[in-house]
Amino acid sequence: MNEILVVTDKIALFTFIVCTMLGAGLSLTIKQIWEPLRSPRLVIFSLLTNFVLVPLFIYLLVQVVPLSEPLKDGLLVMAVASGPPALPKLAQIVKGNIAFSVGLMMLLMLGTIFYMPIVLPLVVQGVEINSWDIGKPLLLLMVSPLVIGLFIKAKFAAIAPVIQPILFKLSSAGLLLGLVVRLFIHTNDIISLLKTGAIFVCAVFIIFSFSVGYLLGGPGIDTQRVLGVGTAQRNFAAALLVGTSNFEDPNVVSIIMVTSLLMMVIVIIAGPKFIELDQATEADIKQLEV
Repeated sequence: MNEILVVTDKIALFTFIVCTMLGAGLSLTIKQIWEPLRSPRLVIFSLLTNFVLVPLFIYLLVQVVPLSEPLKDGLLVMAVASGPPALPKLAQIVKGNIAFSVGLMMLLMLGTIFYMPIVLPLVVQGVEINSWDIGKPLLLLMVSPLVIGLFIKAKFAAIAPVIQPILFKLSSAGLLLGLVVRLFIHTNDIISLLKTGAIFVCAVFIIFSFSVGYLLGGPGIDTQRVLGVGTAQRNFAAALLVGTSNFEDPNVVSIIMVTSLLMMVIVIIAGPKFIELDQATEADIKQLEV
């Protein structure tokens, strides 16, 4: 039964990532993806947030909070893994800037490929990482579908509006199925982590990451939302690859899976609330201006 669920989870993840990236390519152009990244301020703050502030905060946090070494290692792996494959979908959920979400995902993903092998061995002992081992599956699953989508949009523009709604439904179905299956598979892990206090650390991890990303993601609310969710949702694919290949203790992988799951669930549940809050704030500002 468990093997069936694991296979189902992999199929759901594959469907979700490929359909999301293919759909993003069908809805955008290279110019639209590149345009938000022409802002030096936004690029610098995006890199600073994901590769300095979040890893540094989590490193200091796990030094203070009493956790076992495997749990600390798993959280540190998550902290240095950036560029979530789910970012374009999350941007849709929070009504953020889709073009910026794709450009940001690519920027952070490529950064992680070079950053992770250098930084992680400095904070976690006994880790050996090859950049290509991280980059190969990310490039295959994310960049390839995006390029195909961009090509179809450029050469066969009439087909794009027909395919896109189908891909959107498949992507949403993959996301929902994956969440349900992972919740079922990792129920015992979540319960055991509740007893250790690690869930509290995960919550602080998520809140800090979203807050710093949101605050530095301006000037537009649509880019703030994207950098917020893009920072809070780490690159679980890269983290899981490193966790499974470098650590024998299953708690390392467990904390990675549970943290990524909580990040996704919180964004999906809280995302619409942030939109309502932003809209209310905008309305208040307009009233004051009048």
